[in-house]
Amino acid sequence: MDALAPAYGTGVLLLIAAAAVALLLVLIIVVRLHAFLALVLVSLLTAIAAGIPLADVPEALVSGFSTTLGTVALLVGFGVMLGRLLEATGGAQVLADTLISRFGEKRAPFALGVAALVFGFPIFFDAGLVVFLPIILTVARRFGGSLLYYALPAAGAFAAMHALVPPHPGPVAAGTLLGGDIGVLLLVGLPVALVSWYVGVYLFSRWIGARVDVAMPDLLLGEQRDAHGDAPGDRAGTTATDTRTVAPPAFGLVLTLLLLPMVLIGANTVATTLIEADVVGSSAVTDALVLIGQTPVALLITVLAAIVTIGRRGRTLDETQGLLDDALGPICSIILITGAGGMFGGVLRTSGIGEALTTSLGDLGVPLLLQAFLIATALRVAQGSATVALTTAAGLVASQAADLGDLQVALVVVAIAAGATVLSHVNDSGFWLVSRFFGMDEKTTFKTWTVMETTLGLSAFALAAALWPLAGAVS
Repeated sequence: MDALAPAYGTGVLLLIAAAAVALLLVLIIVVRLHAFLALVLVSLLTAIAAGIPLADVPEALVSGFSTTLGTVALLVGFGVMLGRLLEATGGAQVLADTLISRFGEKRAPFALGVAALVFGFPIFFDAGLVVFLPIILTVARRFGGSLLYYALPAAGAFAAMHALVPPHPGPVAAGTLLGGDIGVLLLVGLPVALVSWYVGVYLFSRWIGARVDVAMPDLLLGEQRDAHGDAPGDRAGTTATDTRTVAPPAFGLVLTLLLLPMVLIGANTVATTLIEADVVGSSAVTDALVLIGQTPVALLITVLAAIVTIGRRGRTLDETQGLLDDALGPICSIILITGAGGMFGGVLRTSGIGEALTTSLGDLGVPLLLQAFLIATALRVAQGSATVALTTAAGLVASQAADLGDLQVALVVVAIAAGATVLSHVNDSGFWLVSRFFGMDEKTTFKTWTVMETTLGLSAFALAAALWPLAGAVS
């Protein structure tokens, strides 16, 4: 649903937004109301308070919910299916063992982060996180300690790549709106993402992991296994009533399954880029590459390939179906809460609160780089979506960037992406995915994920600011 004409002035809308976030936190943290119910209730009250016509309130609620759900439900559903197959067949353990043998136990969190940076180049944050989840949990289960040591480096890697590096939609759209060169943006964004990840994510995860102990969740991978990877009373590859022993899949097969969605999505990106640049025309081949490289389709193909190659190893099709059913059941809450977070963000956009924040910051009289960062931060806080914050902020500062060189434009995009990354909170679907996937309550998620996203964004902005004088001299 498109934004409506604001019913109130900027000051009133900002007060409504602040009150809505405060009420939501009180309901979730103090009253202990279920997050799904709290998000829906506060979204409804915010829509009414912000002056959305009562007849339009249901559409405003459903629009944000359905848009988020339509994307997240498929990704999470296919992702946990793949994760359950990898975990149950020993594939995740094989990959974890190989990573550890290459990097060593002490560098396991670093190894997970580096692998996530590679996988995160073409794969969106949500999809990358759900595909990588079994590897994170398997490594964490093996070595113990706070889950944050292993979860944050990987999750933060996907977040950094999604916000800062083409071909992800946010930086591409921002670069296009500012008239920049996407190639230069890639050359600037990639090293900034890597350094920002190391400083703002990896080092932070080591610090916070020593102070906040997050236990291993049972939500997606079932009951805890012992040091040998066995559930209580079982041996690997067997159940209490089934004494069959099945060898785990080979490392090459597991890696192929994890690379498959990356390759398919990468093919989509290449085909789309070539078509838009008029290098090639639309044809049956390019259209097929675009189709199979859509993230939900790529994950569907990967799940089917996993069923055929590893899911049927020592199991009947009915037993494999049972594994998949077991994986889907517990994620209903995750999907609904994530959709409700999208509902809240949608209401804030539709009511004009996001635009009010932008207007209040648009004429600050501060340097362009800082202004771009602050506007993107305000949009991020107001409506949750990093991609929306990126594209909207870029449009607002585009006129001021008209005479900049390509390197300066790339740094402005980095500053916008940095602002669009910080302060992930209750209106961000990523906040709820991380909270529920890693078994953290809302307070712990604020102390860990929200702070990590902020250190990541601040690190990226600091790099952009440090490089700005050099870019001016080159231009």
